[in-house]
Amino acid sequence: MKILVVGSGGREHALVWKIKQSTKFKTQNSILFCAPGNAGIAQIAECVDIKVEDIDRLLSFAKKEGIDLTVVGPEVPLTAGIVDEFENAGLRIFGASRRAAEIEGSKAFSKAVMKKYGIPTAEYEAFTEKEKAISYVKAKGAPIVVKASGLAAGKGVIVASTLEEAIDAVNMIMGDKAFGAAGDEVVIEEFLEGEEVSFLAFTDGKIVLPMPSAQDHKRIYDNDEGPNTGGMGVYSPAPVLTDELRERVMKEIMLPTVQGMASEGRPYKGVLYAGLMMTRKGPKALEFNARFGDPETQPLMMRMKSDIIEVMEAVIDERLSDIRIEWDNRASVCVVMAAGGYPGDYKKGDEIKGLDDAAKMNDVMVFHAGTALKDGKVVTNGGRVLGVTALGNGIKEAIDSAYQAVSKINWNGVHYRKDIGRRALSAKA
Repeated sequence: MKILVVGSGGREHALVWKIKQSTKFKTQNSILFCAPGNAGIAQIAECVDIKVEDIDRLLSFAKKEGIDLTVVGPEVPLTAGIVDEFENAGLRIFGASRRAAEIEGSKAFSKAVMKKYGIPTAEYEAFTEKEKAISYVKAKGAPIVVKASGLAAGKGVIVASTLEEAIDAVNMIMGDKAFGAAGDEVVIEEFLEGEEVSFLAFTDGKIVLPMPSAQDHKRIYDNDEGPNTGGMGVYSPAPVLTDELRERVMKEIMLPTVQGMASEGRPYKGVLYAGLMMTRKGPKALEFNARFGDPETQPLMMRMKSDIIEVMEAVIDERLSDIRIEWDNRASVCVVMAAGGYPGDYKKGDEIKGLDDAAKMNDVMVFHAGTALKDGKVVTNGGRVLGVTALGNGIKEAIDSAYQAVSKINWNGVHYRKDIGRRALSAKA
């Protein structure tokens, strides 16, 4: 069996790591490729120097190598239609089609679907004209949330606590084009109070199989301060999502969304990821992503006991009703180690020390994100560099283990949050 994973981050390292454990993979004298991969992935798969957005070259490679299954990590190739291109060529691929992935590619479209199908979410309006957006902000007041409608690598959301901040956000997104074409349209929505939860599920377009809950930490600094990032750490499960609330999320958000997308002629197959706010009135959907989360995938793959290839193939073949997924009851925590300056400008090429020491720890995996090999050494090559992930009997043990591993790793200017998982400990206190 030949498998190709598309992507180069911590999410893809976790997927490659999990695929390598598959019984189906092991028993078929299989080969695993990753395009373009990173220094960590290169230790367990053959990395191919093709960018994720170069769909033509990825397709040519898959045809030439006779790839049996392609797994797509990032949102960019999904929204560009990689699944459609591969399927049209008769190749098996796991991920959402271009029209289905628009649920992430356009926040305006996503909000319209939520409104049409009665999915609980924040009140909103979408704008393509800056002056009208600013007038709306002035009429609504603050706090308020301003979002670039298009893809902005998880950084296009500004929670404005004052009217001035909100107007500045609109000017930055629509006027200064801080996120490029992603800011041609903005979504402005009411500020919701509560705790955010990441809720991921496998779906074949009809059946929805949820993964355990997770809680991400978006802000760069401790105590949720500073600008938004792609995610600085995550823990699973999230105590705030009780069994009762989990049922509500499935009934009120996940199933209606999958059914709504089918009604729209956009059948959704792959991973559907809902960013939720747990408000006093119950769960509300903030946004949807059309793929595995990053860094949520890292702790979730550590907790997944079932064969991931079997699940992915069941999604492709629309027979998810035959599948039961087993999860480790232990908690998992991922601490992201980032380059100094991230999410702004940061340096590349610093040697990372201590990886071998961290790798010796039990129930710990150091997933590489922004890394590369240079003169035989692993060096930094991105903003989020590593996702140090640990399993533990309870959140506290997982936190302690993850930070113990983090303490063994270092490079010039390394930055990481010291409070990943603290909220979960408070919830259990």
